[in-house]
Amino acid sequence: MADNTNQGSEEDLQTQIEEVEALSSIYGDEWCVIDEASRIFCIKISDNIERPKLTACLQIILPADYPSTAPPIYQINAAWLRGAERAKLANSLEDLYVQHTGESILYLWVENVREFLVEKSQSGEAEDHQVDNANIQTEEEVMEDADDLPDFSTLKLTENAHLFMDHLEDDEMPAIKHGNAITDRRSTFQPHLAPVVTPRQVKMALEKLYENKKIASATHNIYAYRIYCEDKNSFLQDCEDDGETAAGGRLLHLLQILDVRNVMVVVSRWYGGILLGPDRFKHINNCARTVLQEEGYIGSMLDEAAKSGGKSKRPKNKKIK
Repeated sequence: MADNTNQGSEEDLQTQIEEVEALSSIYGDEWCVIDEASRIFCIKISDNIERPKLTACLQIILPADYPSTAPPIYQINAAWLRGAERAKLANSLEDLYVQHTGESILYLWVENVREFLVEKSQSGEAEDHQVDNANIQTEEEVMEDADDLPDFSTLKLTENAHLFMDHLEDDEMPAIKHGNAITDRRSTFQPHLAPVVTPRQVKMALEKLYENKKIASATHNIYAYRIYCEDKNSFLQDCEDDGETAAGGRLLHLLQILDVRNVMVVVSRWYGGILLGPDRFKHINNCARTVLQEEGYIGSMLDEAAKSGGKSKRPKNKKIK
């Protein structure tokens, strides 16, 4: 067995050497060797070589068992690339790897990033809106088939702000709590929690979180919230996948099962280069449940149910439209 492993590693190393030589020949000065012994490389990618409008740096680490059984570990460095756009690009790279498992993938990755830059530089605001709407429709279609979960639409906070106009001037920045991180196969998940009673506070908390450069650079920032409307005995609720398909709906489903209220949970994921499959959803929900428990949201709901003998009327979940 050891001989087969060593042979595999030798073949992988030879494949890597040949791939790096080819990339160096194709891209010239754009290709840079950072640490050859550690197999760390980077390439500067632009939408236009002569007059670049957008530029990104793709940093790559080649594991010993790439390309036979492991993907490259990568990081995209671009100050302008954030949120949904970063997630969209990361997902496209992951999809390419899955489609070409066991093959040399770096050239396809580089050209995929370049195509992304070209499309973004050439697209206008109208086209951007069309792309966003297309993404929302796709997520809704996926949600309908994802483990029979309810169909939670991606919605704009501003559409519901009129429901809380009386409280706009009184809204305060929620106190944001950060939970402990979980790391699995180089992917790191960290939960954040904020008490919220209006959609505006949700927006304020999200903006505050994105001021943190580390959180803003996360591959995905998945969130869900529930706001209890006492006069109507119902909830305002919403969720966001941020590129991690169906994750926002699963997170909101967890909040519903736990019957928590007036709270938003955000789970940041930094992708580490190894596909986790269904385990990623387990880590997202475990992170969320832990921070809710640490901040007393789960315990308080259980206590209320116990005091009422479990006969309290459960509020309706109101779908925001």
